[in-house]
Amino acid sequence: MLAGSRLAALGLLASICSAALPPAIRAINNDPLADCPGYKATNVKTSANGLTAELKLAGKACNAYGTDLDKLILEVTYETDNRLHVKIQDAANDVYQIPESIFPRPQAAQGANSKKSALKFNYEANPFSFAVTRAKTGEVIFDTSAASLIFESQYLRLRTKLPNNPNVYGLGEHSDSFRLNTTNYIRTFWSQDAYSTPNGANLYGNHPVYYEHRKSGSHGVLFLNSNGMDVVIDKDSRSSQYLEYNSLGGVVDLYFVAGPSPIEVAKQYAEITKLPAMMPYWGFGFHQCRYGYQDAFEVAEVVYNYSMASIPLETMWTDIDYMDRRKVFTLDPQRFPLSTMRQLIGHLHGNDQKYIVMVDPAVSAAEGPENPALTKGIEENVFLKRNDSSIYKGVVWPGVSVFPDWFSANISRYWESQFTEFFSASSGVDIDGLWIDMNEPSNFPCFFPCNDPEKSAIGYPPEPPAVRTPPRELPGWPCVFQPEGTECKEKKDFTIDAPVKHDVPTAEREETVEATIAAGKQLGLPGRDLLFPKYSIHNKAAYMDSWNADKGGLSNKTVDTDTIHQNGLAEYDIHNLYGTMMSIESRGAMLARRPGLRPFIITRSTFAGAGHSVGKWLGDNIADWQHYRESIYGMMAFASIYQIPMVGADVCGFGGNTTESLCARWAMLGAFSPFYRNHNEYLPAIGQEFYRWEIVTEAARKAIDIRYRLLDYIYTAQYKQSVDGTPMINPMFYLYPNDANTFGLQHQYFYGPGLLIAPVTEENSTSVDVYFPNDIFYDWYTLDVVYGKGNTVTVKDQNLTDIPLYLRGGVIVPLRAKSAMTTTELRKQNFELIIAVGKDLTAKGELYLDDGVSLEQQGVTNIKFKYALGVLTVKGDFGFKTDLTITNVTVIGTLGKKSVNVNVPLTHASTFVL
Repeated sequence: MLAGSRLAALGLLASICSAALPPAIRAINNDPLADCPGYKATNVKTSANGLTAELKLAGKACNAYGTDLDKLILEVTYETDNRLHVKIQDAANDVYQIPESIFPRPQAAQGANSKKSALKFNYEANPFSFAVTRAKTGEVIFDTSAASLIFESQYLRLRTKLPNNPNVYGLGEHSDSFRLNTTNYIRTFWSQDAYSTPNGANLYGNHPVYYEHRKSGSHGVLFLNSNGMDVVIDKDSRSSQYLEYNSLGGVVDLYFVAGPSPIEVAKQYAEITKLPAMMPYWGFGFHQCRYGYQDAFEVAEVVYNYSMASIPLETMWTDIDYMDRRKVFTLDPQRFPLSTMRQLIGHLHGNDQKYIVMVDPAVSAAEGPENPALTKGIEENVFLKRNDSSIYKGVVWPGVSVFPDWFSANISRYWESQFTEFFSASSGVDIDGLWIDMNEPSNFPCFFPCNDPEKSAIGYPPEPPAVRTPPRELPGWPCVFQPEGTECKEKKDFTIDAPVKHDVPTAEREETVEATIAAGKQLGLPGRDLLFPKYSIHNKAAYMDSWNADKGGLSNKTVDTDTIHQNGLAEYDIHNLYGTMMSIESRGAMLARRPGLRPFIITRSTFAGAGHSVGKWLGDNIADWQHYRESIYGMMAFASIYQIPMVGADVCGFGGNTTESLCARWAMLGAFSPFYRNHNEYLPAIGQEFYRWEIVTEAARKAIDIRYRLLDYIYTAQYKQSVDGTPMINPMFYLYPNDANTFGLQHQYFYGPGLLIAPVTEENSTSVDVYFPNDIFYDWYTLDVVYGKGNTVTVKDQNLTDIPLYLRGGVIVPLRAKSAMTTTELRKQNFELIIAVGKDLTAKGELYLDDGVSLEQQGVTNIKFKYALGVLTVKGDFGFKTDLTITNVTVIGTLGKKSVNVNVPLTHASTFVL
């Protein structure tokens, strides 16, 4: 949802920013950190699975950006054979740490010890520094001797050496290059409402993890800290490469994973964050949305138009337009009345389609019976409060607004009750999935100090569009959507005049947000300046970078950082967790209203581990070619690094006017991201539904046909990521880690283990340069062999309805025999196999089948295919009941291709000679 675009129109977006100096340059300018003494290690105690030590300040305190802590505790734990945990915290255990309820810490494996570990911890006692090395080779992967450790009340610094020209990935969320810049590069962690997803800026979410790849192997480092932070990658005065953490608080909490392959690093990182949620099968269908649909009639017309254009539409979405004056948990009684909405949703469900709406965290502060969410929230005491105990007020879409405190004691009961009543299947808006937004949290029109929210709220909510009657006939739709006099059949089953309250059903919660923390335990040090820290991070929500210190920039366009949550934690410390806390509660609320079904939830703001609850869209991008390209590596980062595989961008672009050629290309590209949704902004932006242009219609039909036939291959890849963290989207170097030419590639990638996606990326171009590693590939469309020689090939004659696709040799790809208009119909189609023979003349693949929606399955089928010497073997577990079969097998190799009609059941093991 746009917050920035409206501000841009008013000329309120600040474009001024200061390029604050990185530490290497600050040293020349009377760096206040130059005299910081560091620490010395004493009382070191070792054990089979790690060590502990006391760290004492090694000299006079420098107190540069806070008060130096005199005594720290070091804990080193070998948690698994491939994971090392290093933690440095205050001895009194008062400094804030991320609550276990938000980020449950991984448990150490039984029997793990230093002798079996692939990693080794080494240290120097005075001044204290440590290094992490590979046990077998001694290769250093982390070395803090480059600069002294600084641990102050409102500032942490930890620096590690990097090799020259390192290949570093991650440290999101950002729109910068996939392989990070390593010269004077600053990554800031502070959630902000980031319209247009600008380069070089902090965006909506925070994932303080990086993967570093070398020819000798890959490793990963997670800095588990939710405070505002700058991570600097640069060279020092001696041209030595380094990475440096500069945090506004918290503790040093580091997890190292050894890999050594990139895919193994991803799987080991998933063990830390918890595995991503398995999504429903229908969630991989095509989705349509727009901010600015005038009424339920226009929503219905869009659904109808997709049907008439023969473009499969799985799920229709509605932005905040459906709300009464933008108030959450309300319906506009004139444009989206309940009876009409229930008939809209009933019609969709009758055609095996789905419906999703947006819910923002901010609740309108307007009192009255038209705003029950406020009344109930006040009764339950669930809103953030100022230090004088008054409810904190800001400004969001409905005008003056209040914000849920996700740490309040009654928050789960409150949030679930709102969902259960408003989204009731029997009497409310029976949604199938959920879209949560503005959860950084955004307070976009009210600039710090936001002392007069009523004044800032002038113009909010915006005036609603005109009320109208149905504008055109929609054959086959209920009478309420037809102009007067149209012959139609009334569907009374979906007409209910008013919602009926009922008890909240019981559902097992996967996570619960902690309501209280024992006094004095990790609540944060007293006496801190929570509004005006001395160290200034590069938060772009502030008017200037320097304003993030003494001018309160951290609180600009969001909740004030001195706000204290019910459990005693400060917004200063947990700001970056707000979106993930909303995700956890929203998943619980969706489970409460539909027990036993996998929730499908898409969010904007995330923190490490959010993929266990939700999927993610890449925010309010722009309809231009740069954002088209950025959508590729943005998706790659979330799926392959941050373990949030259900991810995608707003196809055709959100902000501004798209073009026919851009939308055609994006319709093709978007079909090969896990989350596939067309969405754009409010008028006067033009509509961009795929059916509006003939060439885009053709592109969409073609792309969706391929996507749907491949949907079980995609679904199998997602299942695999949900059980062991194997990425369903693979950057090129993940599959070719020894090929240095792949390390910087960011516009081509593998979907699953075997399908290479290489889209045209330039406007007015009909060609694209594709890099083929030294391997065998096959053209998806012709099945002709392509010999990769570790070189770049220009693929020509790619019109607007083309996207280059290649099968990787050695992979067996299952696909449906034909596509369908809905995923329900698709699931009735038989299967085919394409066996892409590898250089070693073998191939393998997998197929996972279940009912597509249940959290707990009655039975699943997980098939392993193997091919060698003309023989196909089908083995695995066959617990899912199905009458479907494999009806055709096509073998492609260097000697040609062969297609064989078969009748292979999916109920037991078998072997076939082809």
